[in-house]
Amino acid sequence: MPATDRRDLRSRTRLFTAIVVLSNVTGNSLLTHGMQQLGDPGNTPLALIGALFHPWVAAGVALLIVWTLSHMALLSWADLSYVMPVTAIGYVLAAISGRFILGEDISVSRWAGILLITAGVMLVGRTNPATAGTVAE
Repeated sequence: MPATDRRDLRSRTRLFTAIVVLSNVTGNSLLTHGMQQLGDPGNTPLALIGALFHPWVAAGVALLIVWTLSHMALLSWADLSYVMPVTAIGYVLAAISGRFILGEDISVSRWAGILLITAGVMLVGRTNPATAGTVAE
């Protein structure tokens, strides 16, 4: 693969990785916030469908749709063994969001796990996103 194609692939991969991570973390945070405001809607399908009309829940679901579509696009050109570990930084950001936005308590052992995930993301992020010689367009 020519150097220009590799730079384009890396740039596109970084952009879509950011979209995947941010839409996942923000979508899940909004969904959680909305569901906490609603309380227990019950386990009936009709009650859960009704919960979709809460503004925070609807915004969270919309962002999780963005996450799904951008994740699919990212997986179309980057290796699964690259995408999954690199997007795992979302777990770190979700924990930070839970702590500082949603007011959740996070134990020391969870923070230790978060540090391990961060180290793994940094290691994998230094590798090439795709090992194949050609990238599907």
